[in-house]
Amino acid sequence: MNAERASTDEPSSPVQNLEHHECWAMLRTVSVGRLAVLVDGRPDSFPINYAVDGGTLVFRTGEGTKLSGASGDAAVALEADGVDSATGLAWSVVVKGTGRVVTGTDEVLDTSQLYLFPWQAGRKDAFVRITPDSVTGRRFKVTEPLTWWTQLSGSVKTAPE
Repeated sequence: MNAERASTDEPSSPVQNLEHHECWAMLRTVSVGRLAVLVDGRPDSFPINYAVDGGTLVFRTGEGTKLSGASGDAAVALEADGVDSATGLAWSVVVKGTGRVVTGTDEVLDTSQLYLFPWQAGRKDAFVRITPDSVTGRRFKVTEPLTWWTQLSGSVKTAPE
């Protein structure tokens, strides 16, 4: 396959945009995502485990860059992905919104009932709630590796010596 053909071919399985409720359903099927925050004006990303709490997401963390970047009504984004190996359907959901530390006795007690346990050892005393401004997602069929096009796909290969 040449580069010109690869750029004009229609995908065999189109990307399907997920409805809002489908995005939330997908977010409930996994508990790990990547949190993006701004740190000193530059983007940074952290793997986190989270829980869906109504129309928000909650994660636990300790003191450090992640907490300072995701608190104080900071702009944050979270991406979670999954794939069904039986059907070959993959999905990706992005949540953009604000993060703030959960405070107040009642809210902390309610949040602690989410059974949200950090994977990494250490003090993770802070609960951070992400309140979304937007939730978007897509689903698509994973392409077979033999059909992937790369810059090397059309290159001449030498015979083995």
